[in-house]
Amino acid sequence: MPEPLDCATQTEIFRRFQAAEPEPRGELAHTNAFTLLVAVALSAQATDKGVNRATEALFRIADTPQKMLALGEEGLVEHIRTIGLYRNKARHVMKLSALLVERYGGEVPSSRAALESLPGVGRKTANVVLNSWWHYPAQAVDTHIFRVGNRTRIAPGRDPLAVERAIEDNVPVGYQQHAHHWLILHGRYVCKARKPACGACLIRDLCPWEDKSP
Repeated sequence: MPEPLDCATQTEIFRRFQAAEPEPRGELAHTNAFTLLVAVALSAQATDKGVNRATEALFRIADTPQKMLALGEEGLVEHIRTIGLYRNKARHVMKLSALLVERYGGEVPSSRAALESLPGVGRKTANVVLNSWWHYPAQAVDTHIFRVGNRTRIAPGRDPLAVERAIEDNVPVGYQQHAHHWLILHGRYVCKARKPACGACLIRDLCPWEDKSP
């Protein structure tokens, strides 16, 4: 496994990311912690745009666990049937809504362990909620971050957890809060899987990856 970039290079990379986008935000539409949790759970193997289209009307009528339970599983299915694996996801959303009411008084908990105890909520989903809603510097490693972390050597690792740890260990603390959003956006729009736009990359001169486009 290659070594991560040195501290000075990391600092300059994230200084540039911050200068270009001082307050990066996730692209999933939400109005509170519950709708964020549901949106992230629905986004597995789906695009953020597709999830946003499906949840626009849903969240107007079911923005709390209680309202989601009142809507019912079949009512939820009618809103999300354009999303992949919608039936499994609907079951998970109904189960997590019931547990939120039973265990947490209808509130979304702010601990990773509690979030991961909910049906359909893994570490990545929990970290998105912790970071985006609770402003905890958790690193939600998706395919974009995994690719960018290894390509650039900002955070090399053999699996998502290793990349998560590498971000925590190597990215300067002042940039930790927004690190995963900067890396996701960079991977989604610039450092793409098949055709990376190296010519438009603001960290091209600092990136050790050799296969750069013109």
